[in-house]
Amino acid sequence: MPRRFTTFLMLAPAVGTLLLLYAGSLVTALLQSFGYAPIYGLTRWTLQPYQDVLGSPYFWRSLLLTLYLAFVPTLLAVVGGLYLALLLRRSAHPLVSLIYKLPLVVPYVVGVALTVLLWSNGGLIARALFALGLIETTRDFPRLLYSGSGIGVMLVYVWKQLPFAAFVILAASAGLDDDLAPAARTLGANPAQAFWRVTLPQLLPGVTAAGLIIFAYNFGSFEVPFLLGAGFPATLPVEAWRLFDDADYSRRLSAMALVTIISLLSGLLLGAYLWLYRRYGFGGS
Repeated sequence: MPRRFTTFLMLAPAVGTLLLLYAGSLVTALLQSFGYAPIYGLTRWTLQPYQDVLGSPYFWRSLLLTLYLAFVPTLLAVVGGLYLALLLRRSAHPLVSLIYKLPLVVPYVVGVALTVLLWSNGGLIARALFALGLIETTRDFPRLLYSGSGIGVMLVYVWKQLPFAAFVILAASAGLDDDLAPAARTLGANPAQAFWRVTLPQLLPGVTAAGLIIFAYNFGSFEVPFLLGAGFPATLPVEAWRLFDDADYSRRLSAMALVTIISLLSGLLLGAYLWLYRRYGFGGS
């Protein structure tokens, strides 16, 4: 048998399962978003679900909140990951190299539980500050969770994603030429110029990949904003779940429209990633 055909047969079970679970679900959501949902007794094609979603002022507030909770943690994680990767590359004890990877194997839900345990008004940090006499009651501790600022959500994201960014950037630094930065310093560049003009451009593919992967995940994340975010406004994935959970089945069409919009925006992010992937030399220009 031809080698390509054999490879296709070997990959068919896994690829078929993915197509059935993901592509099938996406097609179903797309059909329902246009009003075709026989399961609910609705078969009339319409754009009303999209009009309801895009015409709602809550959608735009949710979109801004979703972008905010996606961009800020991504920036913090990538900057922190870049710094950590450079430190680990210079000198890293094997134990340190193991410890920094621990958040990678911990589920996000566990990170939510740890955040509540540490940073809530009755958490360990608030109790420690009360025991030290720095606050009069634990209620004086700043409200970081379940607030519109989204600090609780970002704490989980950064804790979980900073090591991921460091891991990706550290892998990208394997091809880093260690002689270029000293050469730039010899030619008169200061440390900041050597970093921005010599070191960072070499690491930029890894930084770009880590940043876009993290941003895409944060943009579509549901569980962390649902458990630690404010009740209103909520992120787009949380709003989609609320619409789908409504007792009025017709509102599920709006939920599917919202899911389709989220998928479209995620696809645009993927397109941007692929463009940057080629632009910065992974697969050639």
